[in-house]
Amino acid sequence: MFKATKLTTRAVVTVMSAMALSIPALLPAADSGSPYKVQQTWTIGGDGGWDYLTVDSAAHLLYIARNTRIQIVDLKTGKLVGEITGFKGTHGVALDTAGKTGYISDGGSNSVAVFDRATRKVTATIPTGKNPDGILFEPKTERIFTFNGGSKDATVIDTHTNKVVATIALPGRPEFPQADGKGIVFANIEDVSKIVRIDAASAKVTASWPIAPGEEPSGMAIDIAHDRLFSVCGNKKMTVVDAKSGKVVATPAIGNGPDAAGFDAAHSVAFSSNGEGNLTILSQKSADEYETLQTLTTKPGARTMAVDRATGKVYLATAALGPRPAATPENPRPRPAILPNSFMVLVVGR
Repeated sequence: MFKATKLTTRAVVTVMSAMALSIPALLPAADSGSPYKVQQTWTIGGDGGWDYLTVDSAAHLLYIARNTRIQIVDLKTGKLVGEITGFKGTHGVALDTAGKTGYISDGGSNSVAVFDRATRKVTATIPTGKNPDGILFEPKTERIFTFNGGSKDATVIDTHTNKVVATIALPGRPEFPQADGKGIVFANIEDVSKIVRIDAASAKVTASWPIAPGEEPSGMAIDIAHDRLFSVCGNKKMTVVDAKSGKVVATPAIGNGPDAAGFDAAHSVAFSSNGEGNLTILSQKSADEYETLQTLTTKPGARTMAVDRATGKVYLATAALGPRPAATPENPRPRPAILPNSFMVLVVGR
């Protein structure tokens, strides 16, 4: 995706697997042919860049980080139904499992905002490390973890007291995190091409795994039933890692400029959203075997996404982009300008 507020590359959403462990139980990813298509395009509008997308499956809502605000879209209608405003540079939203509270990483103010999901009002602000980016709610400990790109650490917050209980030093700049639901948190470390494993209760790093040949991992998804992590990497590979041993078990090819990863357990498919303008869709033949099911054309800049685990639909964000400025020594990879009021969400389904 095109993320003007983002200080590092990344983005995606937690998708949890409910599949059986045996290979015969893995369903085919498709009946035949090319099952996925762009079903709808929702014009949301509003100026500025964007970052993480987060689906609330139960409430049928999509939360989108948009610079100084969070936009909320109704998944049934595709309409903007609310905004939470007053921020300096939002990156992502995490949701508790009770359906009551949400948490916003505001990188521009080095803080997390707590909000009531019914009223959409901010109820507390909690300081974090520098530039909190990826954020997740860990269900076993009921703690919030923010992954801070500026200070290369993670802030751990007790959601019962809204107090910081730990700061975890990391070996580099963190990107997207995932939780296994059993007390373990994983995060990509982009600049050293590693995954860290964190024990949520002790707030300590318990392993650091190289993911070569993958380089510069950003988005991460998880298949909980088979203990597999999917990291999309800047060198056009999705690195599939055994979440128990840290072993790289597969490196299927993906598109250029990926930022988010997703996994749909019901259909045994993994996704990579790629800024070049396509969605790589991989069929999971076994826990360690993946093949390209489809490369779906989307739109340039559509490099962040969220997968709705209830429906299997994929939501991607992008906008109409102007010409790319000439490279300079100060900015060797300039991004094209976003055309006013052109922000949109693409809905992909089977």
